Amino acid sequence: MRKESYTFLQDLLAAPSPSGYEQPAQRVFRNYVGQFAEVSQDVLGNVYGSIPSSGAEHPRVMLVGHSDEIGLQVKYLDDNGFLYFGAIGGVDAHLTPGQRVNIHTMKGMVPGVIGKKPIHLMDPKDRETVVKLESQYIDIGAASRAEAEALVRVGDPVTFAVGLERLHGDRVTSRGFDDKAGSFVVAEVLRQVAAARKKLPVELVGVSSVQEEVGLRGGTTSAYNVKPDLGICVEVDFCTDQPDVDRKHNGDVGLGKGPILPRGANINPALFALLADTAEREKIPVQFTGIPRATGTDANVMQISRGGVATALVKIPLRYMHTPVEVLSLTDLEHAVKLITATLYRIKDKADFVPS
Repeated sequence: MRKESYTFLQDLLAAPSPSGYEQPAQRVFRNYVGQFAEVSQDVLGNVYGSIPSSGAEHPRVMLVGHSDEIGLQVKYLDDNGFLYFGAIGGVDAHLTPGQRVNIHTMKGMVPGVIGKKPIHLMDPKDRETVVKLESQYIDIGAASRAEAEALVRVGDPVTFAVGLERLHGDRVTSRGFDDKAGSFVVAEVLRQVAAARKKLPVELVGVSSVQEEVGLRGGTTSAYNVKPDLGICVEVDFCTDQPDVDRKHNGDVGLGKGPILPRGANINPALFALLADTAEREKIPVQFTGIPRATGTDANVMQISRGGVATALVKIPLRYMHTPVEVLSLTDLEHAVKLITATLYRIKDKADFVPS
C-alpha cells in the first residue's frame, strides 16, 4: 500500500466516530477526498465525493461505506466521580472490563479505564458471570462528582483507546475497521478514478455515510439524495478461518484471500455477475458467500430507495468484528479498490441491470 494511503487509513481510524458523533472521522475523509473530487455534506453528516461522467445520460453509480463505529456514551456520574455508560451499537459486555478508553468532550479528550472488581474479591459463581454494561463504570481519576463534572458531561461519546498497529505480513489490527475499511475503499476508488486517463462511463458519487450501526440511517438518506441507478456498498464480513467460528454460518471466508462478493435477495444479479467477471478478467482473487435475506448493511436501504437501485456488496474479510482488536489484510483492501475501479469502467447502460 502506498505511503499516503496508509497514512489516510491511520488517520481515519484514529479519529473518534461513534454513531451520531462521526464528524472527526468525516473531516479526515472530506479533506482527503477533496483533493480529487467535488465534496459536499448533508444535514445528517454524510460526506459525498463526486466525479462527473465523460458524457450525458450515463448511469449514476453510488459507492458507500459507513464511517461510524461502535462506542459508548456517558449516561450518569455518581457521587464518587465514576461514569456509568450505555452502548452505541453492538458492544460486547464480555470485552469492556479492563479496557482503556477515551472520553471525547467539548474541552478535549479525557482518558479513563473501565474498572473491574479484582478476581481475588469475587465469589466463584461471579467469575462465570458477565457484568451487564449498565453495571460497569469508567474511572477517570476523579474523586467526586464535582471533579468529574468539571471534565465530562452526560452524553459525551467514548471510544476504546487503541489505533492502527501492524501485525505480521500485511495484517493490521485496530478498532473501527467496521466500517472505516469501507470508507477507505470508497475514497481510494475516487482517487484512482480521478488519476486515471480513461474517460469514466458513469457519474460517480462516493459516500462516507453515518449512523449505520444504529439503523442504517445515513445509508437511507444518502441514497435518497444521490438517486443512483446502481449502488455498491463496501462493508466488512466475518472471517471463518479463526478457531472458534463455524463455517456453516457464513461460508468459507479467509483473511488475505480477496474481497467477498455475496449473492442473495439484496444483490442485483447482473451487477454481481459483472463484478465476478471483472475479478476473473483482472485476476483479482475473490470469495463468495450467500445471504438469503436482506443484509444488515447500507446496501439494504440503498436497494429499496425511491424506485429501486441495482445494488451489490463488496465485503472485506474481518476477524474479531466489534472488538477493539479487529484484524484485516491490507491486500484485501487493495484488491477491493482494484475490483470496484475496474468494474466502473465496464458499466454501459442502466437498462443492462433490469432483470429479464
